[in-house]
Formats: sequence, structure tokens, C-alpha cells
Amino acid sequence: MDFLLSEEQRMIYEYGQNLSKTYDRKHWMEYAERGEFPEDMYQQVAKDGFVGVMVPEEYGGSGLGMMEMGLLNEGLSEQGIPLLSLVIGATMGLSLISTYGTEAQKQKYLPDACSGKTRFCFAITEPNAGTNTIRTATSAAATPDGRFKINGSKTFITDAGDADYMIVVTRTTSQDEAKRSTDGFTLFIVDCKAKGIECQPIPVSIKIPEVQYSVFYDDLDVGPEDVLGEVDKGFKVLFEAINPERILVGFICAGLGRYAMGRAVEYANDRVVFDRPIGAYQALQHPLAKAKTEIEMASLISRKAAWMFDRGEPCGAESNMAKFAASEAACHAVDASLQCFGGNGFTTEYGIFDIYPMARLLKTIPLNNEMVLNYISEYVLGMPRSY
Repeated sequence: MDFLLSEEQRMIYEYGQNLSKTYDRKHWMEYAERGEFPEDMYQQVAKDGFVGVMVPEEYGGSGLGMMEMGLLNEGLSEQGIPLLSLVIGATMGLSLISTYGTEAQKQKYLPDACSGKTRFCFAITEPNAGTNTIRTATSAAATPDGRFKINGSKTFITDAGDADYMIVVTRTTSQDEAKRSTDGFTLFIVDCKAKGIECQPIPVSIKIPEVQYSVFYDDLDVGPEDVLGEVDKGFKVLFEAINPERILVGFICAGLGRYAMGRAVEYANDRVVFDRPIGAYQALQHPLAKAKTEIEMASLISRKAAWMFDRGEPCGAESNMAKFAASEAACHAVDASLQCFGGNGFTTEYGIFDIYPMARLLKTIPLNNEMVLNYISEYVLGMPRSY
């Protein structure tokens, strides 16, 4: 593994610095306060060619890999402007269509999505299944004319009410009837405004621009042309979305941690108490130094996971470790940074505490860290299954 970034990769990583000159943390927070998607920022990212990083050039993308998408997200987060839509829509959605879509699907969906004309969301989590995807109950029943009717519900679906298209995880064969628990899954690409879909916003305490939704399906009509991959064999497609999501969380958390620490170091070097800068005191130095070390280690495992993914190597262990290490490190970094600011850290003027909810959220989504540790225990260490 080459630890040096190419000139192109360095440019992608530094894109966040350029974008933040126009769309900075304050701009991001204004949208977060309103619970409104930052359309202007997203359109600029699309115009600059960064939505379709992982989409082949013939469909309007850049034809690059997970490493580049990760560096993009890390660089944006390092400026305090993370965009979850680049994880869910641009990566989980577009890369799956690029890999498993038919030629007609690629031509229909990818160019418009890369240009920012349309957005995708990803519907997997269910109220009664949670992290246990095998228990997915949303069904897609075949009809005599060769089409399907989708019925069921999803929850905590990011951007569902504002996105144009949705990739929906369903069961075309129930778990009880399937030969194996992973059989019977089918993914569909559906129009978010189609008859039979209802989206209801979920009020959440954390301030982020992307709104969460409950989604209800009532005899939503879809056809074979809407199937992403193969009928009853969608778990393989779904599995391809899992590692990229966790890898990108690693990159985002590394960026958020650096952003918080950068603010803290600047403040600690300027703030004078007892006749010297507070940054001179080891009680503040050491927690930040420890957090810095944790963030850089998390960044390295995230880059290793992306490097392996781009080479088609199994990277489940590294992806899960990246997600766990980075989300924990980001929380430690924000906490250490917050302590430097004292009471000022809790004011809206300084905007330091505002970083913590996002970092803390990423310990829980897209998969809670307890389940990540279960994976590492079972599949990396070879210990008995615990759940």
C-alpha cells in the first residue's frame, strides 16, 4: 500500500478547502438548524464533478474509486461540512447501479444523478428489524402480469422525502419460505413520488441538514425493469453497499475530529489564563495529543479499507474496524476540544458543541458499534456468535 496520495487524490482531498470558501460551516449549520437540505452546496459539488466520483465516465462520472470518494468526504468533513448524501445517494445508490444495473438503468439514472439533477436515497432499515436485516418484512409480491406490488414500511430513511429515487430492499420470498436466510431479497429502484409511497418526517434532536423519514408502501407498483440485480438474489447487491458505507463513516469521522481539534488548538494558543496561553498546560495538551493519535490511526485504517475495496479484496474486517475506530476517535476529539473552550464551547457563537451530535450519531449509524464489535469478535477473532 502506497501511503502517498497522487496529485489527483490530493486535489480531491483539498476540495473541501475550496468549497468552504463559499459554503462554510456556518452555511452548513444554517441549513442544519432548519432541517433543510443544502441544495446550493450539493449542486456546486455536482457541478464540480464530485457526485459521480465512483460512476464510470461514460455515464457522466469520474470513474474513480472508494479511496477518492473517501478522501472527498474526509476533506469536506475537515472543514466542518459533512454531506451524508454523498454516502447514501452518491455511493450506496449510484455505485450499486453502476455495478449491478442494466444498461437501460445506467443510461436512465446515472447521468442525471451525477449532474445533480436527481438524488437517490436508500431504504433498508425497518421498525421491527433494526440492524437484523434478515428480518426484513417489506414484501414485493409478484402479480400475474409479471410485475410486483410492494407493501411494508421503512424507518430512518435519510432524504426520502426530498430525493427523486429510492433503492428499496424487499423480500420477494419470505424468510420462512427461503432455503437460506439470505435468499429471497430483491432490490428495486422506485420513484419517490410514485403512487403508493408515503413519507413522514421523523423529528430528531440532532441538527443535520438531511431529514430522516418513515416510509410506507401501499401496493406500490413496480416492474421487472425496476429490479436492481436479480430477483431473489439481492442480498449480494445489498452486501456490496455495506462496506462502502462503513468505510466512508471512517473518513467522515477522521475529518470531523481534525476540524474540532484544529479549532481547539487555535483557541488554546490564543486564550490566556494565569499569564500564559492555556495551550501550554498539559491537562489540555495531552487529551488533544491522544485524540490526534486516535484520529490518525482511524484515518489510516479507513484508507487501508478503501485501498482493499478498490482492489476487489475482502475488506469486511477493515471496514468495520474503520467505522468503529473513527467514530470513537471523533467523539474523543470533540470532547477534548470542547474542554479547551470551557464555557465558550457550549455557546452558539463558537459552535464547538454543535460538532458533537454528528460525531456521536456515527457511533450508532449506519450500524451500532456493538454490532461492529460482534462482527470483529466472530469473523476476525474466530469467537462464538454472541447474538
